[in-house]
Amino acid sequence: MFTGIIQAMGTVLRLSRRGEDAVLEIGTDMDLSDVRIGDSVAVNGACLTVTAVGRRSFNADVSAETLSRTDLAFFSPGESANLEKALRPTDFLGGHIVLGHVDGLGRIQERTVKSGSVIFRIDVEHGLSRYLVPKGSVAVDGVSLTVNRCEEHAFYVNMIPHTAGKTTLGFKKKGDRVNIETDILGKYVERLLHPEEKKEGGITRELLMKQGFFK
Repeated sequence: MFTGIIQAMGTVLRLSRRGEDAVLEIGTDMDLSDVRIGDSVAVNGACLTVTAVGRRSFNADVSAETLSRTDLAFFSPGESANLEKALRPTDFLGGHIVLGHVDGLGRIQERTVKSGSVIFRIDVEHGLSRYLVPKGSVAVDGVSLTVNRCEEHAFYVNMIPHTAGKTTLGFKKKGDRVNIETDILGKYVERLLHPEEKKEGGITRELLMKQGFFK
């Protein structure tokens, strides 16, 4: 689990294809002294398992599923990536609950700078917009952000200068792809209320109305 508070930026050293999968090598100045083989690190918001670690770099396997859903498939040497080590039970939860399970890709359609902040309009893949709500949370390339406004297939986020300066989002431009992870709570609620999955004793609209949650 992660928080969406980026700890460092890394540099892609290589992405080596292994059939439908790949091996990713990332160079970084982030402290890796407490990272062990088998630990999780989020790379642009995608949770990866460390398979090798050195003083200034680490390797991670990337599955075909991850490549199909994220911008990691388009990585090239020299490209920057956002990095976050897995959350420990004693750590401060400064962002929101991020699983590192990217839902799909978004594309930046507008980039506006206002009073030092960067405002993005991001188009999302079909089906993702229903999990986005104004003032709700979203992870964009692993960065925890607040949704300012929603449209049918797009949403707006605002980055303060600090976030823009400390993450790869600061130099993203119109047309660039970004990884999107929506809030897990909305997905669980939808699953529980989905009429096609309704089972005896489950949560239904009728049950919620009977208990006074809405009318």
